Amino acid sequence: MSLAILHTDDDLVVVDKPTLLLSVPGRGPDKQDCVVSRLAEAYPGIREVHRLDWETSGLMVLARHKAAHRELSRQFQDREVNKTYIADVLAELVDESGEIDLPLRCDWPNRPRQMVDHDLGKPSQTRWRRLSVSDKKSRVELTPITGRSHQLRVHLLAIGHPILGDRLYAPEAALGMADRLCLHATRLQFKHPSTGAVMEFNSAIPF
Repeated sequence: MSLAILHTDDDLVVVDKPTLLLSVPGRGPDKQDCVVSRLAEAYPGIREVHRLDWETSGLMVLARHKAAHRELSRQFQDREVNKTYIADVLAELVDESGEIDLPLRCDWPNRPRQMVDHDLGKPSQTRWRRLSVSDKKSRVELTPITGRSHQLRVHLLAIGHPILGDRLYAPEAALGMADRLCLHATRLQFKHPSTGAVMEFNSAIPF
């Protein structure tokens, strides 16, 4: 399982993460292989700015030192970073586009699952656009406005279109239609932490 490095400079590294690779180390010796650990030898002091789920593939930016980490983290927090995902979902979407606005929180008895909770959930918004429709599935472009854990997966489930191959949330019909989670971070745009130049990266959809 290779980790493609798309860009590196004195401040940051951009990678294309494959599915089934952790972003950061987990608990236990069997969960130490991850994006950060693979980069640490060549880039001492590397630190994550954001994460992708273990099963999600696609673009990540990591900081090489504290000042870059601070500035990139600020851009994510202030929603100045543009992220686009592609997903294949169950059933044919009727509308061309829409926005999902459903508050989310952790489903504590069933961690790491998340859930919609209108009383205790944190505000969460996702914009979506239908790209294509084929037999029993649709391909959608997703733009997360907020960045909650599992947000895209839970939001699409909530509107009746679970992501294909989602082992945490998909019903059997959607699970059996793909051999992996069909969610990919295909575009990432941010400002360089030192120069302020706009940087944009794109990654081909692997499913």
